[in-house]
Amino acid sequence: TAQEAISGFLQLKGLDSSTRTLSTPSPGLILPSKSSSLSSPALSSNGHETNSSSSSSAPAETVAVIHPQPGTHTRSRQSKTHHYAPIDLLPDHTLLQIFSHLSTNQLCRCARVCRRWYNLAWDPRLWSTIQLTGELLHADRAIRVLTHRLCQDTPNICLTLETVVVNGCKRLTDRGLHVVAQCCPELRRLEVAGCYNISNEAVFEVVSRCPNLEHLNLSGCSKVTCISLTQEASLQLSPLHGQQISIHYLDMTDCFSLEDEGLRTIASHCPRLTHLYLRRCTRLTDEALRHLALHCPSVRELSLSDCRLVGDFGLREVARLEGCLRYLSVAHCTRITDVGMRYVARYCPRLRYLNARGCEGLTDHGLSHLARSCPRLKSLDVGKCPLVSDSGLEQLAMYCQGLRRVSLRACESVTGRGLKALAANCCELQLLNVQDCEVSPEALRFVRRHCRRCVIEHTNPAFY
Repeated sequence: TAQEAISGFLQLKGLDSSTRTLSTPSPGLILPSKSSSLSSPALSSNGHETNSSSSSSAPAETVAVIHPQPGTHTRSRQSKTHHYAPIDLLPDHTLLQIFSHLSTNQLCRCARVCRRWYNLAWDPRLWSTIQLTGELLHADRAIRVLTHRLCQDTPNICLTLETVVVNGCKRLTDRGLHVVAQCCPELRRLEVAGCYNISNEAVFEVVSRCPNLEHLNLSGCSKVTCISLTQEASLQLSPLHGQQISIHYLDMTDCFSLEDEGLRTIASHCPRLTHLYLRRCTRLTDEALRHLALHCPSVRELSLSDCRLVGDFGLREVARLEGCLRYLSVAHCTRITDVGMRYVARYCPRLRYLNARGCEGLTDHGLSHLARSCPRLKSLDVGKCPLVSDSGLEQLAMYCQGLRRVSLRACESVTGRGLKALAANCCELQLLNVQDCEVSPEALRFVRRHCRRCVIEHTNPAFY
């Protein structure tokens, strides 16, 4: 692959990730993965270079460094005979095509090879995305250094940068997001999953300064309680225009501090939402879903898994999304019963995916309503629903013959009769989970004969 070829060439040049040649000026983002015995210049807190030596006992800390362009220092004595590697014979446009498949870290390493590679590696066309990873990465400094280099041709603005991914960078703080907000007005995608040090203030500034932002992943950012424009941005816009934050995709999984009022603010400012994930936002109640259905009528995918305060009234509000809703997850929402499922079945006929795992109040009656009203259902998870039995599965087999994935894990009332009905009518079945179910090997063999492409997950030692 392109990455393997470049990595091998860099090792021949002595520029692998574990070593560093100090005799050659090296522009780029240096991300050492191991402690090195060589001294290396690093940026101090005030931006000046300091000499630091790493010891074998000290943990390796990731440092972002930009060095002068190769060839600007006094050259050492070299032979007049130049030896070119085969890759040096490639034209610029071919190298750019190869570089386009490399990660942020690999591009920065390529910029250290020679003057030609330096100029190619920092070509703006290669920098539509910045992706940084690592718990020890000094993400604030890395973002500041990279954006500063990318802003050289257009002072203080990165016109080409549209995606910033820093998932799992626990050292990212509001300072790093402030840099993104100020330098990346064309940003369309931001992922900061697991960066629990960022707060509302930084998120507000990003959504206010980046009007094209469509995809925002804040999962695990426990300090974020809502999404809104800054007060300064709100004053500059009319009340109607000020609500038009263009976010379509929002993931706030594990944002434990999110409450009803926060979701109301999100819904009123982000009316274009189509994908919303609120897994394990345990403080949300049915009242929050009323505001969601009122302000965000275009939601296609909604996850409320482990929101244990959500019940049938909340599902009645979700049902107001009507024909738009395709994906719904209410796993482990123990307050949901057949009443709420009947609302969803009646008003959301285009539903394709339903996860109701652990909804112990769901019975065959709710499953029957779902089967009759949602014939396009493709994936269904009703695991750990002890009141679901063969009767409900027979209704599914009759009306939802396009089913491809079904999970019945730990459904105590399911036997071979229901499985045979599914296998006989749902020929497109690709996955069937019957782990911890009392089903006979004969029934499982029947499924295998009728659904040859189906993967059967089971715990029956007699079936193999």
